[in-house]
Amino acid sequence: MTAAPNGLTPGTEITVTLLKAPRPDVRYPATVVRDDGTHAVVTAPWAGPPVSDFGAFRFERGDVFTEHYWRDRWFSVKEVHAPDGTLKGWYCDMTRPARETPDGLAVADLDLDLWVSADRALVLRLDEDEFAASGLAETDPAAASAARAALDELEALARTEGLEGLLAR
Repeated sequence: MTAAPNGLTPGTEITVTLLKAPRPDVRYPATVVRDDGTHAVVTAPWAGPPVSDFGAFRFERGDVFTEHYWRDRWFSVKEVHAPDGTLKGWYCDMTRPARETPDGLAVADLDLDLWVSADRALVLRLDEDEFAASGLAETDPAAASAARAALDELEALARTEGLEGLLAR
C-alpha cells in the first residue's frame, strides 16, 4: 500500500499524541485506515482507564475509536463504538490542525470538547471551564477564536445534518 502525497500509509501502525500542555501528553497506538494528505483516519482501542464515566456517556475497555484528524481544521472527531460494534456517539476535540510526526500524528488539545450521542438527541458542549482557565484567550487569541468557531461549527452540524457527511469526505 502506498501513502497519499504527504500522508500516512493505510494499514500502518502509528502513535497518536495528544499534546495536553501543561498536563502530560497522551500517547497511544493506532492503525491508519486512510489518509488523503489532509484528512487522516485511524482506529484505536480505548486507551484510558478501564472505565471513564462522564455521566451522560462512558468509555470503557473494548471500545473502538475511529478517529478523524485534519491538517487544515481546528478539530478532531472520534466515532466511538462499543465492543459489539454498536455506535455510542462522537467525541469531538477542538485542537490545532494535526501534524505528522516521525512516529505518527500529533494534535494540540485546546480543552474544548463536544459529545454527540449516536441518536443525536444529546449534544453536549464540554470543558468550557477548562478552556477559560487555560488562558489561551490571552496568550493566543487567534487560536482561542479558532477553537470556539470550530466548536460552534461542529455543534451546528450535529444539530442539523449530523457528523456522518463530514467524516465520509
